[in-house]
Amino acid sequence: QVQLVESGGGLVQPGGSLRLSCAASGSIVSIDDMDWYRQAPGKQRELVAVITSGGSTRYADSVKGRFTISRDNAKNTVYLQMNSLKPEDTAVYYCDAYIRPGWAPGLTQYWGQGTQVTVSS
Repeated sequence: QVQLVESGGGLVQPGGSLRLSCAASGSIVSIDDMDWYRQAPGKQRELVAVITSGGSTRYADSVKGRFTISRDNAKNTVYLQMNSLKPEDTAVYYCDAYIRPGWAPGLTQYWGQGTQVTVSS
């Protein structure tokens, strides 16, 4: 079995920073792309940032220059450093990863449980 566990959410004032972590565990052969999504109340889930297994990254326009995605392949962990946070960044943040598990030949997408980020004064 494979699972993704997120941590690092919370309440922060506008202009503040938070760092989210998402650790994959279980029977893992390899991990391809790792991503962060977010979903605000009443809105669709949106892609925030992507990092490939080789370290290439891309971001939603709304977070460019403020958020940084990174990964530690030895720990099967992806991070999202969020700076200059705004109230409109308030959402539940989810990580996902495309993982090749030990029992199957192909890639399977796995999701974390989500972590709440609230930006408010």
